[in-house]
Amino acid sequence: MLSEDQIARYHADGYVIPDFRFAPAVLESIKARHAALLARFPQYRDYCPALLDIDRGFLDYARNQALLDMVAQLIGPDVALWNMSFFAKPAGNGKRTPWHQDGEYWPIRPLATCTAWLAVDDSTTENGCLRVIRGSHRDRALKAHHTVTAGDVTLNQELDAGEYDEARAADIVLEAGQISLHDVYLLHGSEANVSPRPRRGMTFRFMPTASVFDRALAREKFERIGGVDHSVRSVFLMRGADVSGRNTFAAA
Repeated sequence: MLSEDQIARYHADGYVIPDFRFAPAVLESIKARHAALLARFPQYRDYCPALLDIDRGFLDYARNQALLDMVAQLIGPDVALWNMSFFAKPAGNGKRTPWHQDGEYWPIRPLATCTAWLAVDDSTTENGCLRVIRGSHRDRALKAHHTVTAGDVTLNQELDAGEYDEARAADIVLEAGQISLHDVYLLHGSEANVSPRPRRGMTFRFMPTASVFDRALAREKFERIGGVDHSVRSVFLMRGADVSGRNTFAAA
């Protein structure tokens, strides 16, 4: 469980690193499952936006009760998982992730999500760890983004240059098995991996069921900015009930 200080830090800074690790055996299982996925779909070498569309077995990792306990401390007891993704930066030429806010992409209203970011490998400044701007979530507003078409990025929306000061960025350095939890409005990105070591990261996207996963909005976003069509996502009730009464859930 998160301490009171860690919960306060999450709300103040927009992220926290809990005193928690996935076991080495779990990491090896994730690596093997991801390798099998890439053998079938090599186009996901750098970024797989929807793991559960391809292999529902990844859902087992989201059932970790300690992970769900911590998420519930941050967003409430009624929790849905609406996506899992994999940001894999291969050694030597892993792509960068532009500075962005997750909420720019996501069809959730009211906009509320806690992301758990799992370091499958050690995540360091040398191999392109996550970078955040502490406290940038506090105004609960989406900043201006623009579309990028360069081939060296994982995502196609980037914050306008005037919306952030990279000099304020903090590196989230994690050992394999550690996680960070971050808020939907937090400004973050990561550099390319030119090191000799891979930097694989898996994300769990949790939302409170008081919010609605809006499939019509998802389709509108896809038609407007491209990228990933979230209107077809399966959403899974992990704890509690659907407070909104408007979400539809797949069998977990």
